Amino acid sequence: MTIIDAHTHLWLRQDAVVDGQHIEALPGGRSRFFGEERQMLPPFLIDGRNSAEVFLSNMDYAQVGAAVVVQEIIDGNQDAYLLEVQRRYPDRFLCCALLDIDRGALTVPEGWRAASIPGHRMHRDLDSPEMMAAFKEMERRGIILSMCLDDNPWQIAQFATVIRECPSLRIAIGHFGLARSEHWLEQVQLARAENVRIESGGITWLYHDEFYPFPGAVRAIRQAADEVGMDKLMWGSDYPRTITAITYRMSYDFILRSPEISPEDKAAFLGGNALSFYGFHDLPELPYIKNMSE
Repeated sequence: MTIIDAHTHLWLRQDAVVDGQHIEALPGGRSRFFGEERQMLPPFLIDGRNSAEVFLSNMDYAQVGAAVVVQEIIDGNQDAYLLEVQRRYPDRFLCCALLDIDRGALTVPEGWRAASIPGHRMHRDLDSPEMMAAFKEMERRGIILSMCLDDNPWQIAQFATVIRECPSLRIAIGHFGLARSEHWLEQVQLARAENVRIESGGITWLYHDEFYPFPGAVRAIRQAADEVGMDKLMWGSDYPRTITAITYRMSYDFILRSPEISPEDKAAFLGGNALSFYGFHDLPELPYIKNMSE
């Protein structure tokens, strides 16, 4: 089975200022995050580096062929590092430029095939003339947009306007529409448009109180498929933040083992849909390696 991760993060050092608060890496995989210490990385990553090489080792172990690397303003701008990652590992990663629209970053620089807008942390109208011009430019250039939205009906409605006005702009909406929130199905329903997909980055975080095998997350995937079709849904892990609680393989293994999803739908959700949407090719064959505990 081809497995592709549609929502991951990489950084050399987490360092950002968001809403006037400094977010920074601390020893032992921790970070100072909005006034408190949080375990941002697994504790064995003691230097705060969330590198492509460590992730590739996780991907090979979990038999994940490729990954989309999106950006979040809480990590700081990683454009320089991710361009180097894309150059070194073009068959394994599709990296997104960061568009910090609150700070006026509306143009995707040359050399990128994809861009991230973490709209759930931003405060700009998505359907303003300036933003519509930016989306139109991405559409013209064939840039893939990774978009996260807040649980806000006005923002969802604004983005619905963007989708109508940019019917050829390929869009992946993240965090599974913030499943469990009040308006999550309104986000999912945006994927009724031909050019829009929904990816599940962070779904194990959204259902963290259930823990493995995340039965509520499985039900949410089935409910979203009823709304828009399984062909519009893609798996994402939100690596590395989610693997402070579970292993990387566990972030999709609960789907693989679920009797509530057909084998055909598992294959589509875990990789087939992303393969065609993002245009990955020449993925490596990754054999299963037995654990010492087996």
